[in-house]
Amino acid sequence: MSLSTVGSVLLIGAGKMGMAMAAGWMRGGLPGPALTLVDPQPHDSVSAFASKHGAVLRTGLPDETPRVVVLAVKPQIMDGVLGVARPLVGTETLVVSIAAGISSDKIVAGLGTDRVVRTMPNTPAQIGKGISGAFAGDAVTSEDRKLTEALLAAAGGVVWVENETLIDAVTAVSGSGPAYVFHLVEAMAAAGEGEGLSPEQAMVLARQTVVGAAALMEADDSEAAQLRKNVTSPNGTTQAALDVLMAPDGLGALMKRAISAARKRSEELGQ
Repeated sequence: MSLSTVGSVLLIGAGKMGMAMAAGWMRGGLPGPALTLVDPQPHDSVSAFASKHGAVLRTGLPDETPRVVVLAVKPQIMDGVLGVARPLVGTETLVVSIAAGISSDKIVAGLGTDRVVRTMPNTPAQIGKGISGAFAGDAVTSEDRKLTEALLAAAGGVVWVENETLIDAVTAVSGSGPAYVFHLVEAMAAAGEGEGLSPEQAMVLARQTVVGAAALMEADDSEAAQLRKNVTSPNGTTQAALDVLMAPDGLGALMKRAISAARKRSEELGQ
């Protein structure tokens, strides 16, 4: 399905994640006038985006029923948003939520429709390198799925899960995941400083190492484990570092605790 033919899209919440998705839609061919952005206090960058692409920017909800409503608000204000958005949802409206922790059942009850897809994208969507997890209930039609895929694919890849509880795991792994990678860069740079590099040298080396490794992984279909082995000479410097990172209390155990904490928090947000 082409984004040029999806019809009107109403994005409620013009924060970082919502605007990352909107940028992807523009690159993917959604006509600017087909997009309405709603935010009570839009950032100047949102106004500039709307002006550049010819999108409609509002501080309140419109009266017209859109083809798609995308919920991109903080979980803490979702109840209020559902209440005021309910009159906008028609029989042909597809609702796509990217709010962490908010269950499909809650959205169905709040909006009075069961054509709801729950998704979790991540911020690399703003450069077309994102990945989204998605769950669709039984009432979501095949056409709705195609439409959802068109919206999400404009920002990167899509992974469908058959059990909604897995969206919390998606949130923990990929939704929050870019922050883990950015912190890895911070940690590598700090360690480099500790070994005598200047802050600038350490940051450039750490940052570009992660950028280059990601590009190599994208270009090479080999398993991550094989790519790791390709860099590792027996008894060399990489092996010395990996002996620490792959120890029982190393990075694997730490990441397991971190992702478990993120998943639990996602579940809590939906309570």
